[in-house]
Amino acid sequence: MSTSIIVMGACGRMGRVIAELARADEAFALAGLVDSRAEALAGEQGVATGATLAEVLPQCPGAVVIDFTAPAVSLANARLAAEKGTPLVIGTTGFTPEQLQELGELAQRTPIFWSSNMSVGVNVLMKVLPALTKALGDKYDIEMVELHHNRKKDSPSGTALMLGECLAEARDWKLEDVRCSARDGIIGERPKAQIGIQAIRGGDVVGVHTVYFMGPGERIEVTHQAHSRETFAQGALRAAAWLATQKAGRLYRMQDIF
Repeated sequence: MSTSIIVMGACGRMGRVIAELARADEAFALAGLVDSRAEALAGEQGVATGATLAEVLPQCPGAVVIDFTAPAVSLANARLAAEKGTPLVIGTTGFTPEQLQELGELAQRTPIFWSSNMSVGVNVLMKVLPALTKALGDKYDIEMVELHHNRKKDSPSGTALMLGECLAEARDWKLEDVRCSARDGIIGERPKAQIGIQAIRGGDVVGVHTVYFMGPGERIEVTHQAHSRETFAQGALRAAAWLATQKAGRLYRMQDIF
């Protein structure tokens, strides 16, 4: 049985890739496309289209919504999904702690999945990096550099923050207490309890994250490079198929699928 899908931001970069992959995979049925530029969807055949999720949702009973848009839009969609009991997969980044708290509350009412990175490789790193951090010990300084395209709006990236949190937890730190995302001027010696996360923006880079462990006489670098947005789109579709069988109760993450 195929999983019915509604794609938010269907005219955007991620939305177009997700819709294309859903059409090509018999495990999914593309039921709806939503974009604020609804006129651009006028030529679509066999799917419900509209400018808002509220317009399209009634035409697609039983569908799972996939949303890679913006925090305010995704949160509004989550409120509607909770009201209607609709499963929702969110890949949006840049949420504030307060917005994430509300997502968690809405997930008590309908199945909601959120991940700032849907790739298998990054989520495997979430398992590997804490073990490496503990094995190396506190004589190794931890830094990270993330590189993305010039149209990315949030910084540091959601993936960098996600990786940073798992690194900080491995040292029994809170990332908010030790993160350093800017250095300028006479800053003095680097504190031991610090994780630097620096952002680079340019061109059409999909996403590169490098974690550095720098210790006495040596350096270890762990890099993940996303070559295509299909990596994230495939992960989102995998999450949608999984979420369709889940119940409400908590905000699901990629680790739950693994």
